[in-house]
Amino acid sequence: MSPLTLPNNYDRFFHEIKEQIRQTQVRAALSVNRELVLLYWSIGRNILLQQQQFGWGAKVITRLSKDLSQSFPEVKGFSSRNLKYMRAFADAYPDREIVQQLAAQIPWFHNCILLDKVKDDTERAWYIQKTLENGWSRTVLSYQIESGLYQRQGEAITNFDRTLPQSQSDLAHQLLKDPYTFDFLNLGEAVQERDLESALVNHMRDFLLELGVGFAFVGSQYHLEVGEEDFYIDLLFYHLRLRCFVVIDLKMKPFKPEFSGKMNFYVSAVDDLLRHPDDNPTIGIILCKSKNKTVVEYALRDVNKPIGVATHQFSKQLPEALQGQLPTIEQLETELNTAMEKREGEGK
Repeated sequence: MSPLTLPNNYDRFFHEIKEQIRQTQVRAALSVNRELVLLYWSIGRNILLQQQQFGWGAKVITRLSKDLSQSFPEVKGFSSRNLKYMRAFADAYPDREIVQQLAAQIPWFHNCILLDKVKDDTERAWYIQKTLENGWSRTVLSYQIESGLYQRQGEAITNFDRTLPQSQSDLAHQLLKDPYTFDFLNLGEAVQERDLESALVNHMRDFLLELGVGFAFVGSQYHLEVGEEDFYIDLLFYHLRLRCFVVIDLKMKPFKPEFSGKMNFYVSAVDDLLRHPDDNPTIGIILCKSKNKTVVEYALRDVNKPIGVATHQFSKQLPEALQGQLPTIEQLETELNTAMEKREGEGK
């Protein structure tokens, strides 16, 4: 099909789409999100059907974009790129009822992000639900997807099923992730625990985003006096949905069984000294450099306070097989200097 040649039934198809848009404008303004998303799904579905039945190519979308933009100059959103998103949207959600229940509940450009970044239907539905629950912006949604939140959610090892009521246990377990990624910190591998704690406090906004919605910061090196001795909690939070204090202990080394005993002490002290009668039991989270699943499970088996163990990482590291193949900074500098000297020599 040449650029100027259109299928015989194109005019009828175009006028049907125009009528769909006019009817939607009567029912609700296109700025109303639900109607807009459903309209885009309908347009995308019609484009798909025409392409499947009559073999229409991409050039028709270009022409359709131009005609719709001329017919509705006051309405943005009929670019060729957006029409292709509509087609992809309809392809990803064949069932209109699913669109009504899920995708139509979030803004259109949130859906475009999900189409670009998430291919699995179940995972996409999960991110939609979390967007609704937490009110994520497009930027936050992109960050959560890129950080692999779906894969990390609920991966921490805990004893919550034995130490918390089921309703709180399920929610608490879902809120924990593993690993926690601290990509927003510029720290080396030799960093000490107090350095990590200070950096997290200085980047509290980013840290709260990584922890998830509901965490309220109470303090760092939070002082407790027990038996006339002084103790200091690395980080203390209060979770608004769980309605409980959350103690976080930072470790720059692999998990050791004695860490659970220390956390059990902190949680008990917070329960006695800070917990309000209406609060739920305090939860402890141990963040380590790494962990052995079996060791953690043994360490938590007979602990009677709710504790979870997860890992943290500063950045996504290269596979070990590639690390040795990359040049060092010194090698790069040497090669760069050699190249510049050679270039200067050639210019003389």
